[in-house]
Amino acid sequence: MVAFPNCKINLGLNIISKRADGYHDLETVFYPVQINDVIEVIEKEGLGFSISGLEIDGDQQSNLCLKAYYLLKKDFPQLPAVQLHLHKAIPIGAGLGGGSADGAFTLKLLNKKFDLSLSEKKLMEYAMQLGSDCPFFILNKPCFASGRGELLEQINLDLSAYKILIVHPGIHINTGRAFSNIKPVAATRSLKEIIQQPVSSWKQELKNDFEEPVFAQYPEIKKIKDELYKTGAFYSSMSGSGAAVYGIFEKDKSLSFPLPGDYFVKEIQP
Repeated sequence: MVAFPNCKINLGLNIISKRADGYHDLETVFYPVQINDVIEVIEKEGLGFSISGLEIDGDQQSNLCLKAYYLLKKDFPQLPAVQLHLHKAIPIGAGLGGGSADGAFTLKLLNKKFDLSLSEKKLMEYAMQLGSDCPFFILNKPCFASGRGELLEQINLDLSAYKILIVHPGIHINTGRAFSNIKPVAATRSLKEIIQQPVSSWKQELKNDFEEPVFAQYPEIKKIKDELYKTGAFYSSMSGSGAAVYGIFEKDKSLSFPLPGDYFVKEIQP
């Protein structure tokens, strides 16, 4: 059985306060976009895990696909051994939530393949144990997120009248380090209000608090955002803690950019 985890972009991201548990309270809008990884599950003797596509640094045992399997296996000991294969196409360390999507989609895939009868609510509880962004990918619909990002409220937001261009320069941003450079400030206006305004007005009010410290360290990321606006984007922003930047454009606009050839560039029709 195969699934195709998609990524997300953040429409606005306010870091509101630092919590006693070391995490941060934030608010953002998650919007799903179709850059996809591939996950395949095959029942077999002995647990196996393999990866193709983009190279993933670190120990395979820390991959969220495997963690999702072990999480369910603990509560469902009858879950058989499987061969998990992940083909990685979503840029890594880009603020697009690809790893979180892989973990959440593995939960959904195992639930479906082995008839575990887990409700959406229960899947979200499991996903929260994998990471703050993971519950969003269980719903996989536009959501206003608060708390650590796990408190989700579905919103009515449709960008199908536009097209989105995502650019990633290959820079890997360490999320923990990015948080350490933020000075939390309470938002003066809710993102839920801003996001309901015309996209053409977002430039003035819809901000990502990670941009200032990340742009200071990596001016080439700010240059991408500047180029997207020069080319006619109604709105442009870094996604999450970066380093991917997206622009929202008129649907029929032809796009051309003076960017290095080794950048990841993907045009998407929502």
